[in-house]
Amino acid sequence: MKTKYLFTLALASSLAFAGCEDLDTMPSGGTVTSGQKEEVAESLPERAEAGVTAIFAQFSVYAPNYTTFGDVLRHNDLGYPTVMMLTDANGQDVVMEDNGYNWAGSSMDFSDRTYTSYEAQMVWNDMYQIIFNANNVIATISADTDEAQAQYFLAQGLAGRAFSYLTLAQLYQFNYKGHESALCVPIITNENSNDAVLNGAPRATVEAVYQQINNDLTKAIELLEKSGVQKSRRYINLGTAYGLRARMNLAMHNYAEAAADATKAIQATDAVPAALDKVGRPAFWSLNEANWMWGIEIAETDDVVSSGIINWISHNGTFNYGYCWYSGGHQINKKLYKTIPDSDARKAWWSNEKGDNPALTPAYQKFLKDYKYVPLTSCKFSPYGGYSDANLGSDNNANDVILMRVEEMYLIKAEGEAMATGNTAALENFIRTYRDPEYKVPATDIQEEILRQRRIEFWGEGLIWFDFMRLNKGIDRRGAGYPNETMIFNIPAGDNLLLWRIPEAEIQANPALDEDDNNPVAPTPSPVEDIDYLSGLSMSPYVLYDMNRGIGKLVM
Repeated sequence: MKTKYLFTLALASSLAFAGCEDLDTMPSGGTVTSGQKEEVAESLPERAEAGVTAIFAQFSVYAPNYTTFGDVLRHNDLGYPTVMMLTDANGQDVVMEDNGYNWAGSSMDFSDRTYTSYEAQMVWNDMYQIIFNANNVIATISADTDEAQAQYFLAQGLAGRAFSYLTLAQLYQFNYKGHESALCVPIITNENSNDAVLNGAPRATVEAVYQQINNDLTKAIELLEKSGVQKSRRYINLGTAYGLRARMNLAMHNYAEAAADATKAIQATDAVPAALDKVGRPAFWSLNEANWMWGIEIAETDDVVSSGIINWISHNGTFNYGYCWYSGGHQINKKLYKTIPDSDARKAWWSNEKGDNPALTPAYQKFLKDYKYVPLTSCKFSPYGGYSDANLGSDNNANDVILMRVEEMYLIKAEGEAMATGNTAALENFIRTYRDPEYKVPATDIQEEILRQRRIEFWGEGLIWFDFMRLNKGIDRRGAGYPNETMIFNIPAGDNLLLWRIPEAEIQANPALDEDDNNPVAPTPSPVEDIDYLSGLSMSPYVLYDMNRGIGKLVM
């Protein structure tokens, strides 16, 4: 039985006003008054707080699509980290082998684009569940409340909803510029859910979705500034809200506005960039790291942890127990790696072309060899507890998951200023201070250079797909080092394959949608001949597979 997801959520949202048992319900009565909202948010603040907790708990859930699938069918069904992993696998920078231990195969070969795929359902369900939870919080709080805690809770709902729509907008349609009138995704809010129950919800235009995002983030920022409340980095504080609007403006090519918001995010957050002498060590495991602005908080008692392997670090961590041990780990695109100079501290985030990493302790270096990891394997993510020999090989996968760190704001500021005014000082200052003391801005396309820096900086963090979409890029895996010849593609910019399709279950359930309203069907791509990244010559993908393991030679 197929799940009628968005439509069901709209129905549930409308029914939320009928009772008063839970946090996402309202006092009895068909009309919700301002006074009733104040009662819930102010007289009973624990209900609003529980609703906010529900929003962010949804970001990482053990098998959230269990009901949809009828079982735990996908071990990458984790909430928002699912989106992070699928988009990285769709791209060209996180190289991996398609084998029996890698759950990303459907995204590597783009068979996830069929509208009956598990991945299509997971992405849609997970993002709209966050929207549903956010709407329930927004519905309980008066928009003009002057109580600080209520303002903070309302801001969480608005910003959380905006984050989900910003994610969806960049998955289901091409970049904003030039596609403003193209169809994007349905907009469901606390205000239109009753109508959606009766009539469904059509796809809104790209422009309308971005207007909703902008309205929500602008109001959230206003509320956070008024309230003055700052809580755990699990939640969206003022700096993070500015950071989300900076992302939005960057996606819209509003470069001056993106730079301004990124600057305000830097000023408002207590996060600081990782110091040059710390970069290169395995990290990215805790909300308490100095450079994190926002992340998913994972407790040792969470189901994703007790599962052992159904968690983000299981799929992405080289030095902890999980799927990575058996799948061969994740490697960086060879061509991208070759652009990183030895003076750049980030180069130690991967083993070198011989499979070694002298920046690591002897125990970590031995671990790379003992588990037969191939060259250019990720050394970026620490095991739980932090980078130390004592934590090496940990089977406690309670690592937090990064959603935003302050380095992103520095690079948005750099790109915004460079594109708006031609000033590249922000880029050079950031890289020289925090990453490569010998760096000089090259005399090349500055946006391409900043994209290269972002691809290095945010490798494996689920961000780069959105850069490729906003900049209208294709996916070219030639010479990247993919070991399976069936995964070597050169997909041009603007190909419909780059867009996700609305799941069949939603098309069937939503009265405002039919088959013609979906994104076009696109055939899975055909593999192309690979290129030797050293010589630029065409070569057999099978020989490249052997070369990755150091057991073959180039035969022309």
